[in-house]
Amino acid sequence: MADSHHEEEVLGKAYDSRLMKRLLTYLRPYKWQVAVALVAIVFKAGFDVVGPYLTMVAVDKYLVPEQGGRSGSILDSWLSAEPLTGIAQVAGLYVAALAISFFLEFAQTYLMQWTGQKVMFDLRSQIFRHLQQMHVGFYDKNPVGRLVTRVTTDVDALNEMFTAGVVSIFEDIFVLAGILIIMLRMEWWLALITFAVLPFIFMATMVFRRKVRDSYRRIRVAIARINAYLQEHVSGIVVLQLFSREKRSYEKFEKINATHMEAFKDAIMAHAVYYPVVEILSATAIAAVIWFGGGAVLQQTVTLGVLVAFMQYAQRFFRPIQDLSEKYNILQSAMASSERIFKLLDTKAEIVSPARARTAEGPGRIEFDGVWFAYRQTPGSGDGAKGDGASRPGEPDWVLRDVSFVLEPGRTAAIVLGLVSMALLVAGLAVFSRREYRDLS
Repeated sequence: MADSHHEEEVLGKAYDSRLMKRLLTYLRPYKWQVAVALVAIVFKAGFDVVGPYLTMVAVDKYLVPEQGGRSGSILDSWLSAEPLTGIAQVAGLYVAALAISFFLEFAQTYLMQWTGQKVMFDLRSQIFRHLQQMHVGFYDKNPVGRLVTRVTTDVDALNEMFTAGVVSIFEDIFVLAGILIIMLRMEWWLALITFAVLPFIFMATMVFRRKVRDSYRRIRVAIARINAYLQEHVSGIVVLQLFSREKRSYEKFEKINATHMEAFKDAIMAHAVYYPVVEILSATAIAAVIWFGGGAVLQQTVTLGVLVAFMQYAQRFFRPIQDLSEKYNILQSAMASSERIFKLLDTKAEIVSPARARTAEGPGRIEFDGVWFAYRQTPGSGDGAKGDGASRPGEPDWVLRDVSFVLEPGRTAAIVLGLVSMALLVAGLAVFSRREYRDLS
């Protein structure tokens, strides 16, 4: 019980090649959908970075051509020499890029969400089929509420990784690479001024990641405890009400629920501090670009179009960095969830039903000959098989003592428990339930 509890607290590494390789096998039936989505991501990243470049062409070629606009643009041979016509052409290219980006994003989002749902369906079916094959003793060591968490919360974490985590990471990397290459080719020294704030952003990201990692770990532990606690207490509500334990049960649940709330509040605080810090640093970089780039424009060493494009690229450059820090936590949670899921799937059943059950031929005869049975062996007890049937100090609590009877074919027997036996049975269930609740808490 304690081991299954503590395994919820382990988040693991952000990336585990062994687990990722096993997870990717679930995408194999849908490889064509995934391939199309990846191609859409690459092209969408390319269309996302052309907007500021088109703005630079329009400004330098048509709005302020006296500053020696960029006649060396790759679009010069395709654009009209007339300013109004040329601006209309640039605007048309801008709208076309946005439209194509929209359809590419729709395609990759739809395909990855569809694939994520298919993978969730397959994985949950596999887990449930595996749980059906496990022996009864397995459920004595693993609370049902925690197993429900495997099928629900942990599988949802994997779905989020497939549909939002990995996809967004690829897209952000391609966008960052495209912006980096374009900015360095346009004006390398302005690019270095823009990147000067990156060390401070990385420091803020490391602190944010550490804080959010701890908060997410506590959130997942609290969710697992809530699921386990609810399952045990709702299924045992009869015993709970019989012994008037509602108030104590509610107080314990309130503490677990408060733990979940406090963990979420810490995560919210980390987000509330991190994103404004990144916004301030990015605004500082843009202000530096305006200051130094504006001076270069006045000295006519840099065109106005380049300055405008740099401002737009700087704004777009820092957004993927914010997303990457968030996707890191998604990837880390998914790795931990996959480790717990695969640990469950790799658990072998100790009792396996035969492929072909043996069928008794003819009418059967059932005989109990001197049967003794107890639920647990107390310390210091002997074998307890005493001929007189009396309990001795240190012996187990015997449920059956030297029971013998025969059921002939075609006969029906009924075992009737008296009121005292019923009371003992209910009391035993209550003690068992309280011990289970105490182990879970």
